[in-house]
Amino acid sequence: MPSPFIYSRIVQFAETDLAGIAHFANFFRWMEEAEHAYFRSVGLSVRTEYQEMEIGWPRVSTACEFFAPARFEDQLQMAVRIAKMGEKSISWEVEFSRDGTRLALGKTTSVCCIWSNKGLQSIAIPPEIRLKLCPP
Repeated sequence: MPSPFIYSRIVQFAETDLAGIAHFANFFRWMEEAEHAYFRSVGLSVRTEYQEMEIGWPRVSTACEFFAPARFEDQLQMAVRIAKMGEKSISWEVEFSRDGTRLALGKTTSVCCIWSNKGLQSIAIPPEIRLKLCPP
């Protein structure tokens, strides 16, 4: 992905504590929300039919480093980028900001898997999906 995909959202009252500060766990939900928006922006979904298989992207790792609080009614910008694409996995970075102030940096890794009667099985990312996710 040459430049980051930008996703915006407003911090809702229910996502904050009594001081109006967003609870840290919401950053993980917002990372996922931004990732899903990126998939949709390239014509995919995190649940994709491919050659009669259903593909999904379960998490194998996630972390978030915090620099400043997000507060009720803040307009957040999330810059989503693929940090690394392996044979079967994608490592994402999501930088959270508000009016140019860096709030947090989230990192997550997902593995391309199919669902079958044997459960989840990792597979190589199909070339057509790889091309949509990370065009040349």
